[in-house]
Amino acid sequence: MAEKLTTIALDADDTLWHTERMFQMTQTRFAALLAPFADIETLEARLLEAELRNLGHYGFGVKGFVLSMIETAIGVTEGRVTGDVIAELLEAGQQMLADPIELFDGVADAVAELAEHRPLILITKGDLLDQERKIAQSGLGDHFEAVEIVSHKTPDTYAAVFSRLGIDPTLTMMVGDSLKSDVHPLLELGGWATHIPHDYNWSLEHAEPPLGHPRFHQITQLADLPQLIATFR
Repeated sequence: MAEKLTTIALDADDTLWHTERMFQMTQTRFAALLAPFADIETLEARLLEAELRNLGHYGFGVKGFVLSMIETAIGVTEGRVTGDVIAELLEAGQQMLADPIELFDGVADAVAELAEHRPLILITKGDLLDQERKIAQSGLGDHFEAVEIVSHKTPDTYAAVFSRLGIDPTLTMMVGDSLKSDVHPLLELGGWATHIPHDYNWSLEHAEPPLGHPRFHQITQLADLPQLIATFR
């Protein structure tokens, strides 16, 4: 017998549109600028340490990433980094914030089809203004009954969102590219979770897939989600 599903929640970055590749490109640019002071492995490790350390201060998003790059640049150069390098890192961040949205193939049609059958909500984390810009540019906003931009994605965060919206988490499916942020919290709340693996994996979002969990699904792209949802009542 098909199980009852009343609500679909979608992640945004790297689920609906490309995001992480711009972070990867900027990190490559950062490594090139600091190459005279440290090798790429050291720079990547130091930047990751700064990002992890700063999450509580800046949260997720471009602005926190840029500040972590600047902090790392000051650290690895022992304060000798030039103003020109800092200016280029700031320019890189501005370019990231102006980067136009590119939806994944089939996303627009899939979201429109899903919205015809179930209420959709968007739950994404990151900088408020940047996320609002991307949602507006995506052209998908009208399909969502609610948009939630949060600082972190934990079971408590999801529970608070669902409670405010009057949604039963056990009748909800969260769909996204992060096992840590999109999958495990919903399974912990008794809901369904569908993972869409992505080519770029940020190490701070690493988690093991809950293989064998009866409410865990995995698809290759969002365009495949309507077919999965069709198996529910």
